[in-house]
Amino acid sequence: MIVIAVVSFAVQWRFKNKFKKYSEMPLGSGMNGKDIADKMLKDHGIYDVQIISAEGQLSDHYNPANRTVNLSPEVYHGRSVAAAAVSAHECGHAIQHAMAYNWLKFRSSVVPAVNVASKITQWALMIGVMLLVFSGDITVLAIGVAALAVVTLFAFITLPVEFDASKRALAWLQSNRGIMQSSVENDQAKDALWWAAMTYVVAALGSLATLVYYASMLMGRREE
Repeated sequence: MIVIAVVSFAVQWRFKNKFKKYSEMPLGSGMNGKDIADKMLKDHGIYDVQIISAEGQLSDHYNPANRTVNLSPEVYHGRSVAAAAVSAHECGHAIQHAMAYNWLKFRSSVVPAVNVASKITQWALMIGVMLLVFSGDITVLAIGVAALAVVTLFAFITLPVEFDASKRALAWLQSNRGIMQSSVENDQAKDALWWAAMTYVVAALGSLATLVYYASMLMGRREE
């Protein structure tokens, strides 16, 4: 768990540095994130998705519930390689939704359970460990482990969804020479999205390591 925590910190730090670096790289086409998102959606025949500016840094996401591509101000208005990569990635999710991509459908189907599990996980684990130590009761800890298992499953379901969205984004950017006007820009966009994907990977591994830790504690007490 300590190793994964250190790796997670290193990946997050690397990703933020990469994003900052590529945010300072002007896009040859001069298009901003909003324009790129609009063009990508229209190129895929999607006209019912709204592109809006969302408050916050790195708050970019696609909301399938109201069919909106939400871009942070620096991406929405940005005319950089990073803005192009992020806006295209989020549109990749909109395309997944329009095409009924199986992994996205699966992830959406478990969201209600994840919302409940994420609210009780921390408290159930903390109280469960205390009860285990002082009374030997494993009931609450078992609930916490079950909730954490749901959260961990969601983290791993997210991985193919994110990698596929990046794959769609890069393929579209590379096929539109009017946006990415050099191989250097393409490589920079690919690098930015790769490091973004790595943050999801380490998050999933961190969740798994935590699950294994508490599950082993639970199973160890049950075997006594």
